[in-house]
Amino acid sequence: MTPGLMAVMRKEVRQVTRDRRLMPMLVIAPVVQLIIFGSAVDFEVERLNTVVCDQDGTAESRDLVRRFTADKTFADKTFADKGPARDCNRPEEDIRDMLADVVLIVPPGYARNLATGSTATVQILADGTNPLYGRFARESATAIIDSMSSTVLMDRAERARGLLSLEVTAPRPTAEIRVFYNPRMKSPIFMVPGVAAMILLVVTTIVMAMNLAREREMGTLEQVIVTPLKSWELVLGKVLPFVIIGCFDVLLVLTVGAWVFDLPIRGSVPLLALGTLLYILSTVGLGLFLSVSARTQQQAFLLAFSVMMPGLLLSGVMTPIENMPDWLQPLTLLNPIRYYVEILRGVLLKASDFQDLAFEFAALAAFGFAMMTAAGLRFRKREG
Repeated sequence: MTPGLMAVMRKEVRQVTRDRRLMPMLVIAPVVQLIIFGSAVDFEVERLNTVVCDQDGTAESRDLVRRFTADKTFADKTFADKGPARDCNRPEEDIRDMLADVVLIVPPGYARNLATGSTATVQILADGTNPLYGRFARESATAIIDSMSSTVLMDRAERARGLLSLEVTAPRPTAEIRVFYNPRMKSPIFMVPGVAAMILLVVTTIVMAMNLAREREMGTLEQVIVTPLKSWELVLGKVLPFVIIGCFDVLLVLTVGAWVFDLPIRGSVPLLALGTLLYILSTVGLGLFLSVSARTQQQAFLLAFSVMMPGLLLSGVMTPIENMPDWLQPLTLLNPIRYYVEILRGVLLKASDFQDLAFEFAALAAFGFAMMTAAGLRFRKREG
């Protein structure tokens, strides 16, 4: 290396190490992101939230339920045996309300049909919103029913002895599997709402943060501050253009998604617009807060990127939140991306109403109000 090259390298190293705000983002942020990325991304399906409607209430039906829950594939903390008293005329409501991934229905007469050799059919309803869960539920349920059918046939053959061929063709337990909301289990239908949330995050957070940081570097922001404008007028003037751009981007993404990927829009469009507005206020407020906390465009970009990556990983966009470690799941409650993705998937795919998504709307409203308030106070404090 030439002396000139060494001198330039030393100068750059000193400049970076002297920046107290930049060093944590270069050293600590990668480690945090690695831990979160390694823990959050898990494509294996270990358990499915299951609701059981045992309308038969016999020893045979209870044995079927035990087979389903034996390996804990169809059992979780939300598992509930609703019992024969449960009104299971509309079991899909548990899936629509996100209380269950799978509903197992054992109809009345199940044990009698097994004893008489008639067809004993059970119903299995699965949420196809997430194709990974839908396929796993269908394959696992089919394997359990096939295994039970083999057991029944062997028992009949043992009793009949010489009538094995007759017993093999006799009716046995079967499953009627129905997949809701995404019957063909197409991945784009599941991913497009997540992509919309990511695009909004980039446009309204990163671009917003870098835009204000650039104005501060160039000195144009100070020129605007000394004008007769009030502080709230200045803040809203900076925020509203990005709100409009964000709304246009959502409309564009949903239009292209419906045209190219057959993304359904089953729910209320005004409800979807309300959720989008609350989410944009959250992300714009975050971008404004980060821009005020940074001195340069470089710092603003690194701050926004450091926040964006964990936010995406903890949102359920790529992998289900239920697959994440127990210590990591509470952190997702502080993530507005999670709530917006749930609103998008609920309204678009399940036709969920406001009552179904009341918690998600309340969380987005609280987060947006908190971020806009914090950003406005910090902006006045720094620029005042």
